[in-house]
Order: sequence, then structure tokens, then C-alpha cells
Amino acid sequence: MTPSRYVIGIDLGTTNSAVAYVDTALAAEKQAITVFPVPQLVHPGEIQDISVLPSFGYLPGPKELPKGSLCLPWDERRNYAVGLLARTLGEKIPQRLVESAKSWLCHNQIDRTAPLLPWGSDEEVGKISALEAVERYLRHLKEAWNHVIADGDAGCTLQNQEVFLTVPASFDTVARDLTAQAARQAGIERLVLIEEPQAAFYAWLHTMGEEWRDSVSVGDTVLVCDVGGGTTDFALITVFDEAGDLVLERLAVGEHILLGGDNMDLALAHLVKAKLAEAGHHLDLRQTLDLRHACRVAKERFFSEPDITSLPITLVGSGSRLIGGTVQTDLTREEAEGIVLEGFFSPCRAEERPVQKRRSALQELGLPYAADAAIPKHIAKFLGENGSKTNEPFLRPTAMLFNGGVFKTERFQERIARTLESWLSAAGGEVPLRILQGADHDLAVARGAAKYGLSRRGQGIRIRAGTARSYYIGIETSMPAIPGMEPPIKALCVAPFGMEEGTEIVVPAEELGLVVGEPVAFRFLSSRNRGEDKAGQIIEEWKRAGIEETSPVEAELAAQAGSGGEALVPVELRARATELGTLELWCVARSGEGEWKMEFNVRE
Repeated sequence: MTPSRYVIGIDLGTTNSAVAYVDTALAAEKQAITVFPVPQLVHPGEIQDISVLPSFGYLPGPKELPKGSLCLPWDERRNYAVGLLARTLGEKIPQRLVESAKSWLCHNQIDRTAPLLPWGSDEEVGKISALEAVERYLRHLKEAWNHVIADGDAGCTLQNQEVFLTVPASFDTVARDLTAQAARQAGIERLVLIEEPQAAFYAWLHTMGEEWRDSVSVGDTVLVCDVGGGTTDFALITVFDEAGDLVLERLAVGEHILLGGDNMDLALAHLVKAKLAEAGHHLDLRQTLDLRHACRVAKERFFSEPDITSLPITLVGSGSRLIGGTVQTDLTREEAEGIVLEGFFSPCRAEERPVQKRRSALQELGLPYAADAAIPKHIAKFLGENGSKTNEPFLRPTAMLFNGGVFKTERFQERIARTLESWLSAAGGEVPLRILQGADHDLAVARGAAKYGLSRRGQGIRIRAGTARSYYIGIETSMPAIPGMEPPIKALCVAPFGMEEGTEIVVPAEELGLVVGEPVAFRFLSSRNRGEDKAGQIIEEWKRAGIEETSPVEAELAAQAGSGGEALVPVELRARATELGTLELWCVARSGEGEWKMEFNVRE
């Protein structure tokens, strides 16, 4: 693929999205990672360039806004809003606000292509899917870029550039595939996905320049803790020596945790709702949505303006007695800090784990938020799961990098760092924990994605990463029929942890037969913790080994020409890790007559 003029990094965030780029046509000494100020509506009919695009959409009602007030220079027919204006309008009428689309995109208990957002709004609101919401954000970024940077030059349009789009490290293959699908639907084709904690680390590398080698050394393990608006993401990056050079390798990534700023807003809203109930005010659905947004604004002000001691929370009244009136109470700094600091950053012991609450038989299909809000407990679980790599109860990090909008508040960083230091001290580890100073938390991931794009061109060090899980295919055991018993399934490793993107391997395996000409199910499995398994390795007791099954892919594979129409075709397996973070599995007939391709694909 011919290198493009621009290398573009896009941070598709739950709360804010951002774009950073490098113009490689400039002289080497002038090539810098530059943030693209995104033109967007800030008021009806008024456009400004802002460093981030808030990841919100607004679906206005009929005749709600003056005609033409949502038009953009590149789209005179726009009938919805994204960005700052969408967030502002949504704070007044939350029932029409699309938010947390990225979190919904990875919710595997819903149809993510169905029109469900805004969640909980009345049927009169014309809803859109999580997939379409993400597509709209990416389309706006593309069209804004083309309007400002390309300015009629087809060779400079975003769709003709190399784009590096970030996703949580914990995103499974389905969520990655959906993200890539949204990008393609927005017209972005030259796409590579990169994990957000890695992008944050690349941003740190860029900030430090060549001095990064003075901040870490051989044997260091860096814990990247990324807490954003909707998700908590962990990664471990280790430093080792190879022929006298420092080398970076991603050691592990955490599970997907829906825990972040959104949860803090909900917790504050629950507190305020209880205070209003004590005063005799019981909120309806619309007021509850209004309250959540009011609490988000209050939280942001409390933790960015230290002189504020109290803020009013005002809601529009409902019911015949309160038409035109308001419902109001105050939220104090002491209350907000008590909920956020003690509820989300409360210290714990290294052996503690997140509480797993008993699930009710019937549940509302909302977002599957983490049952335990204590972020340190989730860190303890992550480090404990990786302790086997060092034969210790938990893996001991020697340095830490914070990222995500939540950590713009330094007190949150201090809480986490002090908790980890207490674990390290008790275990005889290195203290104090070194904190790697990152860049702007709103823009670091976009800058890091662009830096990663440069590293792929040989400009700067590259973190060795590859697949974040080990992947397996279920192989049915050959055995006589036993009434009431299905043949056992073995797990065959087809892609080991860390398999590099763009690489392909032939899976060494005993004779395998592929069923063709009738409906079959491919059973896919994966593990985050079995980093030592090799391609071709068979695990019989895979459930006890911590291997999890994903949704099966059902198909009916036709016999290909020359195969003689056999129902069972001897095949060998070939696996390819794509640059989108997905996995292709090819079944190739040993006779050379026919091949069948399967993917860990989207299944709703």
C-alpha cells in the first residue's frame, strides 16, 4: 500500500473524540503531531473550531429548531447535531440525546444495529442504532477534515490517508469488527485499529522524545490505567533488552469493564434523587434523565474549580402543580467527594476482588455496568490474574501511566498510586511507584495513535503487541454415540496471544475433517490469561483452564468444484490476524481443491 501524505490518529472516545495528524510532506525537522481543531456547531447556526468533538448526538423534534440551523458548510441538509451543540441541547432535553454509543457498541446482549438510542426515550423520538451513532461521529470528523485540510484536493481527503483508530484494549472481536464497520460506512477505508492504552503509551513516548530511555529501564513493568467516560481499561507493558537495545512489549490487557465517568454521574444522581424524595419530590423518567446530566456538570465543576463548595441542582417541574415551576436542591462538595473518592477510589488490599452481585432473574436491558464501582479492586484482580507470570500473588508494576478524562483530577491519580504503593510495600516491592507523566488526557490517545502510525513507517520505537487474547476453535471428539451425551469438544489453539497483525500461520494439527453440504456451527473460544499456549496445542479440559466460549458462527459450507461432494473434507487450518484486530480462519483442503474462510464475525 502506497504511504499516504498524512498519518492520522483518531481517538473515538465515549465522551470526546479527537483527531491528530502528521504531514509527512514537510521536511523531517518540521514534521510534528498536530491536533486538528474540529469545526462543529456550538449554537444553532454558529460554527467554531474546537480541539475535541464531544461524542454526543441530538435528534431534534419537529419544528424544535429554526430551519437551517443545523446546516454545515459541507452538508446543507443536516437534520441532526453531533458534538458540542448536541451535548448542550441534550442537557435541556435528555430524551433526545444519544450518548455512550461506544459503550452500547460492545453490549453483546442487544442488537447493536437496531434503533435503540436514545435509550429509554419515548417512541416519538426517531431512534438510531449504536452503530449509526458511531458512524455519524466518524463521518463528521471525515467531512470536517475534507472541508478544512483537503479543500478540494482529492489526494488530501481523509479517506485516502492512513487512519489509526483507537478502541479499548478489552474490546472483543465483535466490538472491533463493529467499530471497523462504522468507519467503513463513514467512508474511511485505509484503517488500522490500535488499543487505547497502547496509544496512551505512544503519546508518552512522543512527549518524552529520546529521554524516555532515562525514565524506564530493563525489567520495568508499566501499568497503564485508562479510565474514561464509559470504560476502565488496563494494560501491562514490559521493558527488556535485546542486543543492547531497550524493547517494549505489551504483556497483558484487562477485561472489558463498563466503569468510568458515566457511573460517577449515575451515583451522584442517585444521591440527589434520594434527597429530593425526602423533601417530597418524586421524579419521573424525564426528570431522572435531566438529573443525571445536571450531576455530570456539577461533578466536572467540583473537580476543576476547587473554590466551589456547593452547587444548585435545578430540574424543570412536572405534574399539574408544578407546570412552569422547578424542583431544586443543593449538591455539596463534601457529598460529591464522598461519593466519587470513597465509592470509586476507596483503598483496598491486594487480595481483594470486585464484588460479584447476585443477578436477578429478570433485568432491564440497559448497559451492563460493573457491579463493583471500586476501581482499585479491579486493578487488584487484573494484577492478581497476571501474577503467575512472575510466580507472585500479584504482578508488581514498577511504574504507572494514567490516562483518560477521569484522571484529569490529580487527586484520583494520588488515590490509586497510594493504594498500589501499600500493596508493593507489603510485598517487598519497589516503592515509591514511579508515575510517568503523560500529556493532555483529552488529546493523548489521538496523538499516540498518530505516533503509532509513524512507528509503523520505521520512525521511532514500536511496542510489540499483536492479539490481546489467545484464540481457539472447538474440535469435536471422535467417539461412539452415547444416548443423551454429546461428543466432547477440545480447544485447538489457532492464534496464540500476541500474534502480530498482518501475519499468517499454518496451524499444526492432526488430521481434521471439515463438514460441508449441511448446516454446521463453528465454536470459537478465547482466553486473556493463557499467554504460553502455542498454535496447534490442544486443551481438553478447557473450561477448567480458563478458556471462554464466544458466540458460535453458524454456516452451511458448499462443496467446491473438484471436491467430489464429500460430506467430510480433510483440511488444514491457516489463521491470519488482520490489522483491524480480527481473526480470519481458513480451512484449506489437503487435496488442494477448495478452501473455506471463516471469521470471528458480527453475530446479532
